[in-house]
Amino acid sequence: MFRLLRCGLHIGRGIAICALVFPFIDAAQRMAHVGRWNTRLLHLLGITVRASGIPNDGATLFVANHVSWLDIPVIISVRPMRFVSKSDVRGWPVIGWLVACGGTLFIERTRRSDARRVVHLVAEALLAGDPIAMFPEGTTSDGHGVLPFHANLLQAAVVTAVPVQAIALRFSDAREPVSAAAAYIGDTTLMQSLWAVVSASDLTAHVVVLPALLSQGFERRPLAERLRADISEQLARGASDGAG
Repeated sequence: MFRLLRCGLHIGRGIAICALVFPFIDAAQRMAHVGRWNTRLLHLLGITVRASGIPNDGATLFVANHVSWLDIPVIISVRPMRFVSKSDVRGWPVIGWLVACGGTLFIERTRRSDARRVVHLVAEALLAGDPIAMFPEGTTSDGHGVLPFHANLLQAAVVTAVPVQAIALRFSDAREPVSAAAAYIGDTTLMQSLWAVVSASDLTAHVVVLPALLSQGFERRPLAERLRADISEQLARGASDGAG
């Protein structure tokens, strides 16, 4: 309960920053605030982040497997960036507004035609030099494997010829190398997930940033298959090594 109380106060601080500071600073300064805020949030939740690999500087499309709502603050704590997220998140009370303030691009996944609009927005952001992250699975998994990738949004990297970099995410705790406490799947509500997270012992996010791929010469579907295979291989290796 103490963790939840501190997180609530931290969210209030985030609201104040978005409302009173963001209108008067540039995009780089806003992103620095976003990085610090998310790093602090993870600390208050009791989550340790162990990262390896070097994220690209500049315009890059980052692609990660999707386990939880925690994935976004975890990745941002390693390298602040903008995200593509499903439109449902925009409707979450308070949190949705904060996520939008961080520069998130929202996609309506139930409308196939919306992918074309978002590809255009992602391409524009990449050409402007922004790092963008996305979850091609389109939904969360239990963390033990990687669901099939949807390749549509990868077209933004292909047409802009920017590098693509895979990120393998795994959560462990004191009992399991792949923590069930972190998984946000099925009918689990946000509050149920939050309670499981703050109740977990030694919850750790393992972030492996894999070497970047040049998107030139790839079509989006083979590129999606390559990225999925690379992430799957890294997750299998990490789980077999245990909590480390």
